[in-house]
Amino acid sequence: MNEHMLIFRDIAEVFAGAFIGGLIFWRLRLPLIVGYIIAGLVLSPLTPGIRIHDVHTFETMAEVGVILLMFSIGIEFSIPELLQVKWVALIGAPIGILCSIGLGMGTGMLLGWSFAQGIAIGCIISVASTMVLMRFLIDRGELGSEHGRVMITLTLVEDLAVVILTVLLPSLGSPGGAQYGQVLWKIGKAVLLLIPVVLVAWKIVPRLLDRSERTGNDEISILLALTICMVTAALTEAIGLSLAVGAFIGGMLLGSSSYAHKLAEHTLPIRDAFVALFFVTIGMLIDPSTWVANWHMIVVLVALILIGKFMVWFAIVRLFGYSSSTALRVGVGLTQIGEFSFILAQVSLHSGIIASGVYNAVLAAALITILINAILFKLIKPAPAALAQQPIHA
Repeated sequence: MNEHMLIFRDIAEVFAGAFIGGLIFWRLRLPLIVGYIIAGLVLSPLTPGIRIHDVHTFETMAEVGVILLMFSIGIEFSIPELLQVKWVALIGAPIGILCSIGLGMGTGMLLGWSFAQGIAIGCIISVASTMVLMRFLIDRGELGSEHGRVMITLTLVEDLAVVILTVLLPSLGSPGGAQYGQVLWKIGKAVLLLIPVVLVAWKIVPRLLDRSERTGNDEISILLALTICMVTAALTEAIGLSLAVGAFIGGMLLGSSSYAHKLAEHTLPIRDAFVALFFVTIGMLIDPSTWVANWHMIVVLVALILIGKFMVWFAIVRLFGYSSSTALRVGVGLTQIGEFSFILAQVSLHSGIIASGVYNAVLAAALITILINAILFKLIKPAPAALAQQPIHA
């Protein structure tokens, strides 16, 4: 079978797997994303049976899901709403990240890991999956709730922290030590380039959208919105930030337009299809054959994520004056890891800080914590309707 035929066979298998997995878990009244991940595990080249030929192709395609989801979330949020939780984001989030890194270092000292591996593990567990969290909040209709806003701003800060950590981690594995000047230069360059881009776009984008709306052609307006989404994502990645942050900013730039929400509705089917593909791809990366050999590392990682991170974020949210109910929901929401943790694990692996067994344990821990996180979300009663935003079609 030629390469062309293999790609389309793989695409057919992935969407069929997502449909079947999603349908089964919908019947079980569990989040669809868990079904998608299980489908990816079944289709993975690392498991027997039906398998995908080229996982890398789907990793690239899955990035579109990240961009579209973050773009739609950006449309739903306004600057004033985010500023309501600015202190817990600007001060609390860095404290929480440092505490999570401290958990990794402390555990490493107790278990005899190297100093660099302890820091790497701490960095890996410090970053919750924005995709998973957003999806759970959307499904529950809690995107606009107080705890929803807190969670989103915290994860956005975590996403920004990934930029720093991806530069810092490799230096831990090099003989010369940490290259702090390079870290500061990369952060400063990103901020200096991002600010004028956002300011210019803030003035121009709403006008462009209003003009396209006057054409009366929804197709033209949708194409403009998607162009803005992709361009902002590409720009932020080019200056050293993540695609997700850029897509979120692009959505917020459109959010000031009265027509933006209609555009968001039109793009929902595309978004949901690519989001499903993203979670199937996560499942494909997991190698179950390593679970037995690395079971002790998996247990340690799961305990750090579920217990350690919950205690950290519960304490921090309470420290900034929020209720125990809000702190509980935020703590539960952040007890999982995902896409950015994979990036940090890859960086640590390639830098020689962690071994391949630890990397596979991270992937397994991601699956386990996402499954447990889904169950915990089911056990917590939804936020009062007065606080919750109506769900975007999930």
